[in-house]
Amino acid sequence: MSDRHPGSAHVDTFVLDQLPMPAELPEVIFTLPELHYPARLNCGAALLDDMVAAGFGERRCLMDAAGVELSYAEVLQRANQIANVLVGPLGLVPGNRVLLLGPNNPELATCWLAVQKAGMVAVTAMPMLRAGELRVIVDRARVNLALGDSRFTGELEVALTASSDVGSGSPSVPIVTYGSASALAGLASRAGASFVNCPTASTDPALIAFTSGTTGQPKGCVHLHRDVLAIADTFSRHVIAMTADDLVAGSPPLAFTFGLGGMLVFPLRVGACALLLESAPPPALLEAIAKHRVTTVFTAPTAYRAMLDILPGADVSSLTTAVSAGEPLPLPTRHALERATGLRLIDGLGATEMLHVFISASGDDVRDGAIGRAVPGFEVKIVDDAGNEVPDMTVGRLAVRGPTGCRYLGDDRQKSYVRDGWNHTGDAMHRDRDGYFWYAARTDDMIVSSGYNIAAPEVEAAVLSHPGVAE
Repeated sequence: MSDRHPGSAHVDTFVLDQLPMPAELPEVIFTLPELHYPARLNCGAALLDDMVAAGFGERRCLMDAAGVELSYAEVLQRANQIANVLVGPLGLVPGNRVLLLGPNNPELATCWLAVQKAGMVAVTAMPMLRAGELRVIVDRARVNLALGDSRFTGELEVALTASSDVGSGSPSVPIVTYGSASALAGLASRAGASFVNCPTASTDPALIAFTSGTTGQPKGCVHLHRDVLAIADTFSRHVIAMTADDLVAGSPPLAFTFGLGGMLVFPLRVGACALLLESAPPPALLEAIAKHRVTTVFTAPTAYRAMLDILPGADVSSLTTAVSAGEPLPLPTRHALERATGLRLIDGLGATEMLHVFISASGDDVRDGAIGRAVPGFEVKIVDDAGNEVPDMTVGRLAVRGPTGCRYLGDDRQKSYVRDGWNHTGDAMHRDRDGYFWYAARTDDMIVSSGYNIAAPEVEAAVLSHPGVAE
């Protein structure tokens, strides 16, 4: 345990040392009994070891596009072997950062789980990122090792060579490839099938999720082991109501926290199965839903809109739940999808800084045009520029707190995101008298015309409702 961070299992304390000062941290609240986690908590062990111990060992856990299934016991064994490689031949220690690069598939998911079990910090990146973008992530997170899909390491090799401090032309961070006949597969085949999980604290960092950088340099958002379980024990448990009989599929990559939750954490938390598709444009996603009898789908409003023209020829009869997030959901899209499928979309507002969704509604709680209400476990309010709460029906700035919160990695922008313990997401919204939240725009994206505030999503919804507009 670290002398500087009592209770932490991290030997390498770089991430802990780069967290905001105590006065800059968000206030976290645990209003639900299921959010009271023990002091010692490893989210990888909770999602795998605990599920096998609870009797889910022979149930399917991960599936690829071809329908090849891995049981919980098989994923646990593979994750244990990879974890043994990380701490054995590769010589990593708890707290080291591991970059994970590849498309959604069981191999990537298993590597992520192994990193957690070994007490390291996962930094998952999109496989289509170019070298310059990867270099920023590598340098800011001070990555110690890269695990890359053998088909997608070209840009990574350039990035790591360019970020070398010695300028020798060789990568500054070792790359170990995964996939069939890869370096990791060879090492793992010789590793033990059991592993002693790192006794991480519930407050030890588990991952760094980088924002897209659309408003400047990407920000590294640090989330803890307890945070990973909290998103499942709030949004998934109380709004989606996922069960062990569900088969989940979708398009968001595991590098996005929307995908990490929906495509991995949520299903494994309840003993369900995740169908991980390397590529999931709307036609392929609909084909996978029909072929594998998917029950729960996660994707963005843009994808749901694109599905509308091909839905008449698709079999989506197995679907019981459809979740939308990542961008505002236009009301015409919601109505069209409901007419075509009978499903009421679960819309959600979340943020990388909060890890996942904190405003949503499902079933009869859905109110047309509104995103929803505060997800159980979270508190949400609308404030003015000075941070004072405004009356209902007044557009203001969104502030939220809950079991998760913003912890930027060594970034002064923490001071503007967290104020007085509340996370200020940059969204302009209003709350109605029944507690429903209505999205207006990003606070820096409002249109002012003749003294009226007009939100860009309102314009989009109006345009989409015109019969002469296809997209």
